[in-house]
Amino acid sequence: MRLLWELLVLHSVLLWKLNGSSIDVGMDYRYSLLEGDLLINNPNKSQDAGMYQCVATNPFGTIVSREAQLQFAYLENFKTRTRSTVSVRQGQGMVLLCGPPPHSGELTYAWIFNEYPSFVHQDSRRFVSQETGNLYIAKVETSDVGNYTCVVTNTVTNSKVLGPPTPLVLRNDGVMGEYEPKIEVQFPETVPSAKGTTVKLECFALGNPVPTISWRRADGKQLPRKARRHRSSGLLEIPNFQQEDAGLYECVAENVRGKNVARGQLTFYAQPSWTQQISDVHAAIEERVSWECRASGRPKPSYRWLKDGEPLQPQGRLQLEQGSLTIPNVSLSDAGMYQCVAENRHGVIFASAELSVIAIGPDFSKTLLKKLTLVKVGGEVIIECKPKASPRPTYSWKKGKDILRENERITVLDDGSLRIINVTKSDAGSYTCVATNHFGTASSTGSLVVKDPTRVMVSPFSMDVTVGESIVLPCQVSHDHSLDIVFTWSFNGHLIDFEKDGDHFERVGGQDSAGDLMIRSIQLKHAGKYVCMVQTSVDKLSAAADLIVRGPPGPPEAVTIEEVTESTAQLSWRPGADNHSPITMYVVQARTPFSVGWQAVSTVPEIIDGRTFTATVVGLNPWVEYEFRVVAANLIGIGEPSSPSEKRRTEEALPEVTPANVSGGGGSKSELVITWETVPEELQNGGGFGYVVAFRPLGTVSWMQTVVASPDAARYVFRNESLPPFSPYEVKVGVYNNKGEGSFSPVTVVYSAEEEPTRAPTTVLARSISASDVEVSWAPPWENQHKGRIQGYEVRCWRHDEKEENAKRIRTVGNQTSTKVSNLRGNALYHLAVRAYNTAGTGPSSAAVNVTTKKPPPSQPPGNIVWNSSDSKIILNWDQVKALDNESEVRGYKVLYRWNRESSTSVIETNKTSVELSLPFDEDYIIEIKPFSDGGDGSSSEQIRIPKISNAYARGSGSSTSSACTLSALSTIMISLTARSSL
Repeated sequence: MRLLWELLVLHSVLLWKLNGSSIDVGMDYRYSLLEGDLLINNPNKSQDAGMYQCVATNPFGTIVSREAQLQFAYLENFKTRTRSTVSVRQGQGMVLLCGPPPHSGELTYAWIFNEYPSFVHQDSRRFVSQETGNLYIAKVETSDVGNYTCVVTNTVTNSKVLGPPTPLVLRNDGVMGEYEPKIEVQFPETVPSAKGTTVKLECFALGNPVPTISWRRADGKQLPRKARRHRSSGLLEIPNFQQEDAGLYECVAENVRGKNVARGQLTFYAQPSWTQQISDVHAAIEERVSWECRASGRPKPSYRWLKDGEPLQPQGRLQLEQGSLTIPNVSLSDAGMYQCVAENRHGVIFASAELSVIAIGPDFSKTLLKKLTLVKVGGEVIIECKPKASPRPTYSWKKGKDILRENERITVLDDGSLRIINVTKSDAGSYTCVATNHFGTASSTGSLVVKDPTRVMVSPFSMDVTVGESIVLPCQVSHDHSLDIVFTWSFNGHLIDFEKDGDHFERVGGQDSAGDLMIRSIQLKHAGKYVCMVQTSVDKLSAAADLIVRGPPGPPEAVTIEEVTESTAQLSWRPGADNHSPITMYVVQARTPFSVGWQAVSTVPEIIDGRTFTATVVGLNPWVEYEFRVVAANLIGIGEPSSPSEKRRTEEALPEVTPANVSGGGGSKSELVITWETVPEELQNGGGFGYVVAFRPLGTVSWMQTVVASPDAARYVFRNESLPPFSPYEVKVGVYNNKGEGSFSPVTVVYSAEEEPTRAPTTVLARSISASDVEVSWAPPWENQHKGRIQGYEVRCWRHDEKEENAKRIRTVGNQTSTKVSNLRGNALYHLAVRAYNTAGTGPSSAAVNVTTKKPPPSQPPGNIVWNSSDSKIILNWDQVKALDNESEVRGYKVLYRWNRESSTSVIETNKTSVELSLPFDEDYIIEIKPFSDGGDGSSSEQIRIPKISNAYARGSGSSTSSACTLSALSTIMISLTARSSL
């Protein structure tokens, strides 16, 4: 085993003590030292248990360590071999005692059920206390019958022992009835808890039904967020215990038969820890030495002092008071090692320091007088004389070679320094300090130079300004020009940083005797005291001015809601800073979870003057959570708003707002669907909000009513098999909350659900209008209108080689009785059928009709397109397009043309293979040509670009495969007599 103490002492002689007696390491082979640590081989309980302490000694003195206790952990076997059978009734609570054997060291407990490794599982019904080891069963069930064995583990030695088994059997005299909880496991009335430790509180109750366990603090505070619950709340664990966690804790056991409460006080304690330690001191003979050490802890630590390991007692020169030690006149016998000891009942700590005492003659080698000392006329100067000497020397001074005599202006201070007041020019010269004690004499010489004083000629003066203004504070001086001068400014005791605060502060002046301060764009925060400080190497002086800044008011304070009603709130507040301009008005603003930001609210009085600090807010919505803030204003402007008040909910009231847009209709057969817009939460006026839906057949007297309890509901469906289809009902929707019923919405008429159409459309006709389009028409069916209405028609179209269920569907709306079906395949047989529909569904289908689409249009584009220009005309020629066998015959051609920069296109149709035209503008034109037939438009030629004439010759020709030729000025469009226009 190894006991470690780190000693910060070099070349020390170490001695270990056991129970106050020295250990002779050399006389017992079991002991050895390793770098100061004590090693014990084969430790023995009877010989080695006890309190250990290390003592370290070197030429500077002796110090001792804190004491460490060595204990030996063990766990003996259970003494008893058998235990009596426990007999209980089903539903009864039960406790099995563990009774651990003799031991030392922390134990943990578990229970085996019947045979290893079947352990008792802890839950809300079963609990193993780690304090006593006992097993608790809140309510015994038939599955609990068997043998129980307590397993005890020593956490130090990791050894385990098993107790004798305890048989559990059920009695046959009936089942235990329900009874209130009985707390069998509870923590002590007082639980001392160390800082930083993990505190564990156990609580478990017997009862039928099985009680639930909950935890709370009796002082009303919340449980620490770090607290954790284990074993179905039977164990509360608080890690890293701190002062704020201390208090009265309660465990509540509850079932349907009642509840019980256990209470205990968690108290806080902490071992001492240093907040201020002592450090080494080197002192001269007759010097005053003071040490002070401070430690925190709970309870508050007490202090004692040791010198060279022995207790110090207050006597003669020694002054001891709690953690302080004072030696007014140190002597050589006081040298040694000192220790401050802080302790409470939970621990002890040591702090060590050395006191060394020095005796030497005067020595100026490291503390010579200043070679040159500057001072102003009329000023004061102290020339320091601080040789190293022990004991303290006596002092004398010379000016030049003459002994210096003290007078009303010239004084030698106790520490040897020379003080001269009201300095004159004649005081300039060389000065020598002579120091003498029992061990010798030494001296040092320096010079004194006297300069003219600095004087403030123009001082800064106090000002009264408004936010946003700019000013200059002057500061001008006269001074000895042989000396450098430095200007600095402070604001409210802090030096101004001109780089950091350059947005507002700037040094101006331009000469070495002026240090004026400019303040730009003054803010409220700039109000206060400004001091100009002037410094040379011989003097320092300052001049101050106060700056008053007037601005908008500061935020009001302590906005409090005194009382609320269903529509009002009584507020009070304290005025904030008026910023040197009287407050003229207050404005109240409010915010709710439903508002966008803060909104001004109406108050009584309507206008709140600057001397009024209460107001009643009116016009609030009932049962809405509000928070308020107040804004102050004065003649300069509007200030910052106050901090928000607490959140308060207004009182409940009868609902006033009814649902909007009450309507409905549609739905399935035998349904009346009623819809509305929900009332926003902020207008519900109270909790328990819902809707009252009332309806009756149009023309009747009695209303049917139903309640919809959800505030988010926006729909109600009334179902009744006898409900006639598409019948008009008068409908209204009302509101209610915890305070009662409000009013109903205006009455509106809603129709019950329709029945789907029962008749099919008639006279269905279809004709092909191109290779991809078919036009279909029909006549509406005769329908019994009291059952519903026709909202439109659905046309189904499918190719002969397709299945009807995959048909293309096209829907029309309203009374339309024809439509076009597009994107069909050319020269193909199609079947078409029509049926009516409404909100209830679609009706029966008409008989299918057949139609064959026209052949596709020509697939070949016009070729060999040639254009010529002559006399401002353009003549286009192309080859005739011939249709293939499966294509529609060509009926003519379409010539499409547009300006190069335009997107709209003009079209000319002709049955010839040529066209003549004159174009009106000096523009490039894009032209293309395509054939058309009964099957539609054929393939288009490539685009032909005909350039404007401005950059080319007047006559020319071209083709679709050659470079275009520019044209002369263009006028009107013309075509041959055989052409016809189609736009």
